[in-house]
Amino acid sequence: MSYRKGKKLRIFVTNDDGVNAKGIAALIEMVQPYGEVYVLAPLAVNSGMSQAVTIITPIRLKKIREEENLKIYACTGTPTDCVKLAFSHILPDKKADLLVSGINHGSNSSASVLYSGTLAATTEGIMYHTPSIGFSLCDYTADADFSACIPIGRKIIDKVLNDNFGVDSYLNVNFPKLSINEIKGIKICRQAKGVWREEFEKRTDPHGVDYYWLTGDYVNEEPNADDTDESWLAKGYATIVPQTLDMTNYAELEKMKNWNL
Repeated sequence: MSYRKGKKLRIFVTNDDGVNAKGIAALIEMVQPYGEVYVLAPLAVNSGMSQAVTIITPIRLKKIREEENLKIYACTGTPTDCVKLAFSHILPDKKADLLVSGINHGSNSSASVLYSGTLAATTEGIMYHTPSIGFSLCDYTADADFSACIPIGRKIIDKVLNDNFGVDSYLNVNFPKLSINEIKGIKICRQAKGVWREEFEKRTDPHGVDYYWLTGDYVNEEPNADDTDESWLAKGYATIVPQTLDMTNYAELEKMKNWNL
């Protein structure tokens, strides 16, 4: 889509850390200059929910705040639920000029995209043919400083709005844990090949009943690569990875055409 400076846009904002998270407050500040902002986020933290939807229990929706050019809602659903609910009941004409999700407390680089509620919202956004961007900061602490994300995020948004960015893919943006003066720039790159090596740790509660707690670490399977989101983040750059719904392995598809089934 293209965007002319001064045009009032409709921006939809969501996240997976909850409506009261510091990251979504920074994201609202980032997009407010562009026009009308509609926010619908989960009432509770929904990290790691991926594309989960609520189908067993009803979803409760409530308005949190309304002021000029800003309406904030929260619901009991997941990030994906938030997008679906917004496009069916919150957004006028069921349309938005841009969907933004985040700013996530923690990295969503490499294999994290498979689990991320932040990026599930952007995935859902392109299902509604809406340009979508997911923002994450590589800082898991409750008092994370999101100030450097705002000016860099606006530069990326301007490009999306002005350069006819397609609606069949979304942008996965990650910021390093650095100040605005320390971030070296922005790199457009590919997703690193990596996995989360996880296991469930067995524990016992005070009543003698066993329970299990998920633990684990991320393993970068190409630590010497210099063209991935992981490598550029480690060097102090913000990263952008364009991603899409199509998960077809085209190289394998070509080889499989020779299968005699």
